[in-house]
Amino acid sequence: MEIGIYSLADLYPDPLTGKTLSVKQRIEEIIEAAKMADEAGLDVFGVGEHHRLDYAVSSPPVVLSAISQVTKRIKLTSATTVLTTVDPVRLFEDFATLDLLSNGRAEIIAGRGAFLDSFPLFGYDINDYDQLFEEHIELFQKLNEKELVSWNGRYRPPLKDSEIAPRPIQQKIPIWVGVGGTLKSAERAGRLGTGLALVILGGDPSLYKPFIDRYRESASKNGHALENLKVAVTGHAYISNTNQQAIEEVYPYHSNYWHYLNRQHGVNKTLSRAEFERMCRKETALFVGSSQQIIEKIMRQYELFGHQRFMAQIDFGGMPFKKIAENIERLATEVAPVIRKETSK
Repeated sequence: MEIGIYSLADLYPDPLTGKTLSVKQRIEEIIEAAKMADEAGLDVFGVGEHHRLDYAVSSPPVVLSAISQVTKRIKLTSATTVLTTVDPVRLFEDFATLDLLSNGRAEIIAGRGAFLDSFPLFGYDINDYDQLFEEHIELFQKLNEKELVSWNGRYRPPLKDSEIAPRPIQQKIPIWVGVGGTLKSAERAGRLGTGLALVILGGDPSLYKPFIDRYRESASKNGHALENLKVAVTGHAYISNTNQQAIEEVYPYHSNYWHYLNRQHGVNKTLSRAEFERMCRKETALFVGSSQQIIEKIMRQYELFGHQRFMAQIDFGGMPFKKIAENIERLATEVAPVIRKETSK
């Protein structure tokens, strides 16, 4: 199994100090985290996309290109690209350029967008949410296949023997579909033959098995070889010496993250300490605890899903870089070697 981390680049204040990083500081820390992850031997690093002042990154390929120059082997992916509101041709060109700069390490996780800010910003109709994603991902797959493309669609001008350049080092840029809450999205990923990146932020992990099953059923039904399809599990993570110490240390940041996220969606709700402790129990999907508990949670999910990649979000809610760096080291040295060994049997 591949083990990696990702950042959504939120700009929330540290709940203990009240300090909020500048955008420049946040991006610099993300680049440093990627460098550390590469040096520690992790397999993949992701950067998210948001078009709001409380997030630092609106263009993952630009930040990933900077990261490509200070790393050597780690795979570089968006997490996620809001594919509904970007021109697929421009997106392909950007990620093909990243692939060239990184010597063949570029990937994309594509999503429809949890926030709707990019729709009016780029002149798209929110009512076309699903249709835009469907058209854009199918066009991206065509661009990924050949240098000259002819195509007609509804939401952008047609292409007629258009040159798609530059071409990446990889034969194709790997593309995954990010799935959070709808079986329809999992079914679509299977039909298209892309990878599936499943977001799991808590609860009983067995509740997510229908997403994996629907994905694989759809892929098989549409003629895609299952051995070529990959599943990634993503979610919040925090590792400390003991389970209780991990809860003590991360609760202020996790509750802070959800406070601001809920507020962005117009919900005035806070996460109590008691609720958080329930979310961290060993049978749940939230990756908070000692290294041993994290290993056990990943392995339980591996038994359920048979996935090929795990990606942890470890820098949320205003968490200081010292704690982020400690978690990169723990994930790489205490968790990853055990998971790789157990899943290679």
